[in-house]
Amino acid sequence: MQSPYPSAALDEARRTIAERLREIRRDAGLTGREVAERAGWQPSKVSRLQSATTPPSDDDIRAWCRACGAENQIPDLLAANRTADSMYLEWRRVQRSGLRRLQESRVPLYERTETFRVYSSTVIPGFVQTHEYAAALLGNIARVHGTPDDVEDAAVARVERSHIIREGRHRFAFLLEESVLRHVVGEPAVMAGQLGYLLSVMALPAVSVGIIPAGRQRPMWTLETFTMFDEERVSVELLTAAITVTAPGELAMYAHAFEEMASLAVVGADARGLISSAIDALG
Repeated sequence: MQSPYPSAALDEARRTIAERLREIRRDAGLTGREVAERAGWQPSKVSRLQSATTPPSDDDIRAWCRACGAENQIPDLLAANRTADSMYLEWRRVQRSGLRRLQESRVPLYERTETFRVYSSTVIPGFVQTHEYAAALLGNIARVHGTPDDVEDAAVARVERSHIIREGRHRFAFLLEESVLRHVVGEPAVMAGQLGYLLSVMALPAVSVGIIPAGRQRPMWTLETFTMFDEERVSVELLTAAITVTAPGELAMYAHAFEEMASLAVVGADARGLISSAIDALG
């Protein structure tokens, strides 16, 4: 069936909400017709809502939850619904005016955040990227997405905004999969410089770095790269979209996932050993 929504990301967001409505109905032991009767709707409306054919309004969510005796589910569902249209920002649209502006647009959020929790399964996090690494990475992004070629300016903006790791009351907890250290971005010399900088950043009092060794037995699968900004929001990075999560229940899940990943990581001398080994492998 063709999606009624303009992007796969928005389609997924809407279908997630529809599935949660369906689960609430099932948990209440009600049929779709019974929900419709209690809410004063036509049965076809229930069908459209739980199949994601029609997005629910806030009033629809309240009525559905009340009909199912699940009023405690209302806050999370409202938060997810209100952000569904804006939580998925298509990279092409966001980057249309250039990568530099995208980097600069995030500065206010970074400035007001006190605690950053960053898990990466893909690349070195932007907060601790060198100019050369950032330029190589952003060049790849511009090529893949066909965005304006302002890579040099964007790399400068990314490095400039990283001053917050050395200033203010911010604190940073980074968790990296070991594969991130082995994925060469740019020339080997660029990667070696980046890993060397990561070693130096580990000495900063506001920064902690944990590395999750490859091959370690784990109770949780590798996740998509994400950043937690205090308890306010989570930004999740996908190929075609940046997802902003604000629903309290989902924020709690990401916080739990971060703790699970942290339990797998090595820190201190062991982490430095893995980074040094990756540098040596570059020749």
